[in-house]
Amino acid sequence: MEWEEVALQRYYSRISSTTVAKRLYVGNLPYSANDASLQQTFSGAGTVASATVIIDKMTGRSKGFGFVEMSSDDEAQKAIEMFNGKDMDGRNLTVNEARPMEPRAPRA
Repeated sequence: MEWEEVALQRYYSRISSTTVAKRLYVGNLPYSANDASLQQTFSGAGTVASATVIIDKMTGRSKGFGFVEMSSDDEAQKAIEMFNGKDMDGRNLTVNEARPMEPRAPRA
C-alpha cells in the first residue's frame, strides 16, 4: 500500500468518529498551499475543525488537493458555495463533499 493511501486512510479513520463535522474535498490547490493557509481561507465560511493539504512524500510539495473539516453541515455548505470555482493564488478551486476513499488493488 502506498504511503499516500495509508495517510488518507489514517486521516479518514481519525475523523470518522466525528459525527458533527462535514468533510470537504478541496482540489486544484496551488502548490504553495499548506494546512495553515487552507484553514485561514476556509475560516471565512465558519469554524474549521481541521485542514489538511496532502503532501507528496518524494518532493515534499503539495499534491494539489486537501481536506477541510467544517464544524457543521451549514458551514460546510456555505464553504462549498463560497469557494467552489473561486481563485486561490491563480488557481480555481474545486470544493465538494468528500467521499470515502475507494479500495484499490495492491500494486505489483
